[in-house]
Amino acid sequence: MKEFCRRILPTMAKMKRTASLVAGLWLYVAAAPHAAPQQAQAAPQPAQAPRAVVPPKTAPATHVTKDEIQAFIAKMAPDRIADSPIRAVDVGGYRVGVFAVVRPKNSPQDAIYHDTNMTEILYILEGSATLITGGTIPDARPPARPGGNYTGTRIDGGSSRHVVPGDVIITPGRTPHLWQNIESDMRYLVFRPDPDGTLPLR
Repeated sequence: MKEFCRRILPTMAKMKRTASLVAGLWLYVAAAPHAAPQQAQAAPQPAQAPRAVVPPKTAPATHVTKDEIQAFIAKMAPDRIADSPIRAVDVGGYRVGVFAVVRPKNSPQDAIYHDTNMTEILYILEGSATLITGGTIPDARPPARPGGNYTGTRIDGGSSRHVVPGDVIITPGRTPHLWQNIESDMRYLVFRPDPDGTLPLR
């Protein structure tokens, strides 16, 4: 029995050392695929240039009062379509205009789109009607001057909605639009951001 133990114990010790080595190698191989992405994620990122600090503007805001708007519209001719600027200001890099529009119930209406980058933001004050936007004007006539209006008799494939006082409509530049079924004389404001700076200041 002593002889057997003398022979077997060293063998078992060698087997333990071999098993430990194999287990350690297996753990290293198993961990290696997970360690690589962590190392990749920890790689230093290139330094970004600091953003320039833009100083705040010191000029005051422009205030167009309710009384100014009402007085301006009251002076506009009520029997024909009119689109007139109340104010147009430079806001630094582009201009913004505030316009008043009078659109009588029985006035003739054309399909139209403005050859400009200006977006129109309408705020309806009085009156109601159907407004068609988008689509195409198949019989569009070119403007008489650069930046003028393309006009026609109808819109194909546009979207129709009924507008009433309090509604806001945002129409990007070069979007066809057409008023139809005007139920009563309309008065509304149009806000025009002008990225090209073409609006005369007032």
